[in-house]
Amino acid sequence: MNTTYALIPGAGGSAWYWHLLVDELRARGAEALAVDLPAGDDDAGFPEYADAVVTAIGDRAPVVLVAQSLGGLSAPVVCDRIDVELLVFLNAMIPVPGESFGEWWANTGQAQARADAGGKDDDDMFEVFFHDVPESVRKEAIELGEPPQSNAIATKPAVTTPLPPIPIRVLAGRDDRFFPVAFQRRVAEERLGITPDEMRGGHLVALSQPKELADRLERYRKELG
Repeated sequence: MNTTYALIPGAGGSAWYWHLLVDELRARGAEALAVDLPAGDDDAGFPEYADAVVTAIGDRAPVVLVAQSLGGLSAPVVCDRIDVELLVFLNAMIPVPGESFGEWWANTGQAQARADAGGKDDDDMFEVFFHDVPESVRKEAIELGEPPQSNAIATKPAVTTPLPPIPIRVLAGRDDRFFPVAFQRRVAEERLGITPDEMRGGHLVALSQPKELADRLERYRKELG
């Protein structure tokens, strides 16, 4: 049975983020599901985001779950509801049980880490995220517009679900300007006891380096045996 990659996007919850990676994974014989999340819904929190992922997966198995950025906060809930054989945090927010979305930023020291890496409050955030994305893809993103992300997640209860005892990998873009690689390394080691793997690319590596990312994910899958 073919592995299904279930791909959780970050802020804005747009499945479009994954479209280049989906093509690459399917070309390698895998099934890939890019999930749209109800990110613009003020009544939706991380359990509802997880509902969308679980519904999209249905009865498919085995599943490799890939969580990008904000998607990392939904990952424990998904893993609690279905059998996941591998979880990959990709430039992701790695949670601890009981920590809210708002608390994560201060608890991890993301703002200071970004400042230490040269980031500034008045940076062009489009450039922060899309600096290494091909021009054709940048234009498409501009045409689509920024997907809505409700601020309601800041007031929703924290996710209390712990990560299950399954294989977990952390993959960091070494050119990430939002979550600098040194920051990702520290958080992963403190929270998971895992040293991240690194690859070229910024925060949106599925758009800037889809072929290399697909190769990495397939390598992880094959290492499961």
